[in-house]
Amino acid sequence: MTSLWWIRRDARLNDNPALLEAQGDGPAAAVFAWSPAVRLWSGRRRAHLARVLWSLSEDTGRSVGVRHGDPADVVLEAAREVGATVVCAQHEYSPSGLREQRAVEEALTHDGRHLRLVGSPYAVAPGRVLKADGTEYQVFTPFRRAWRDHGWRRPAAPADPRGFVPVSSDIDLDHDAALGDIQDPLGYPPPFTETAWLERLSDFVAGPLAQYTSERDLPNVDATSRMSIPLAYGQVHPRTLLAAAEDAATANPDLSASAATFTSEVAWREFHANVLFHHPDALRTSLRQVIPDDAWATGKEADDAFDAWRDGRTGFPLVDAGMREMAATGMMHNRVRMVVASFLIKDLHVPWQRGADHFRRGLLDYDDAQNQLNWQWVAGTGRDAAPYFRVFNPDGQGDKFDPLGAYVRRWLPDLDTPAYPERIVDHQQERQIALADFTRGKRPSPQS
Repeated sequence: MTSLWWIRRDARLNDNPALLEAQGDGPAAAVFAWSPAVRLWSGRRRAHLARVLWSLSEDTGRSVGVRHGDPADVVLEAAREVGATVVCAQHEYSPSGLREQRAVEEALTHDGRHLRLVGSPYAVAPGRVLKADGTEYQVFTPFRRAWRDHGWRRPAAPADPRGFVPVSSDIDLDHDAALGDIQDPLGYPPPFTETAWLERLSDFVAGPLAQYTSERDLPNVDATSRMSIPLAYGQVHPRTLLAAAEDAATANPDLSASAATFTSEVAWREFHANVLFHHPDALRTSLRQVIPDDAWATGKEADDAFDAWRDGRTGFPLVDAGMREMAATGMMHNRVRMVVASFLIKDLHVPWQRGADHFRRGLLDYDDAQNQLNWQWVAGTGRDAAPYFRVFNPDGQGDKFDPLGAYVRRWLPDLDTPAYPERIVDHQQERQIALADFTRGKRPSPQS
């Protein structure tokens, strides 16, 4: 009996429990639903997704079906076509992912079929790491400790690339990739095959991992894994990353400190997913209020400031370099992400949601939990967030993490020319305004 693998955020052959479950009794069919939600993605994200799915299809002998439509309709239709009574899929925990799998499960159940959820996009599924009293962790460090104590399995065995039953597609992935490129071009397209990302991971643990603790905050140094993109599309599982770091440290104990730091960064990803699982409203709503509502800039002045930030013409080199890097590559170094987010919120007084929306359009590695909760971290509104009174100084951050100016010169060819814009605000003045707003926000409301 053929089983159907419903491809979600797990477009890979390695370390994929849901796919292995589908292939448990022989060749499986596979389908991906190009849903209305995907059609709303930015052109660059749709183009990259199309290439990811094309690569997966090539790896499986062009057997993967990619079809337009709601997942419930697409999955049910494919299950009927191949005679699958069981559909295997990865469990999702985001608000949209939970809604999607409930709809698919209902459609299959009404048709006498079964949705079997196996595995998740995390080393430890959200909701599993709880305090002794059964409540969620609100602070990262004790969460990380409990997360490590919980542990995770070693990566699963690779699936059989020949073990697929062909499923037809009604979408031209080449066309969608080209269309996305036209609508939202990238100057530096990233790798899009699972093999290329696994090679990148191998190169990372063999090289940059050794200096990861000391160099990961330097935007001009190739010191990070760059795994956020394949994680976002499911081409690499976090278990694979954790095992690679652990194995490297076992083989070379000198790497233990760097491997622990790298593991901690994976834990932050899982912490944010856990927070969103417990608080789905955190996608749009601050988990706590830190400044009065009247502190936010509004009107044309706010729009003009946002446009200057978005276009990388604020006059602050590190901020502008980061925004131009994202425009050109769909990526931005994590240290710089914190700086540009702080600048938008605390120098320009624009709500974090507006910045998060722009990152959703601009970043290739966009992930609901990571994007929204990282913005809330900078805004001081999230769980275990940076306090609102922590205001990043763009110049100080540049001096510390890009002391030779190599990063800003790479992305700002106009930096030392008359074409480079004047500063749109005085940082010290805006910092004082932000701190005054924070102080006002701490005052008790007047009694009515």
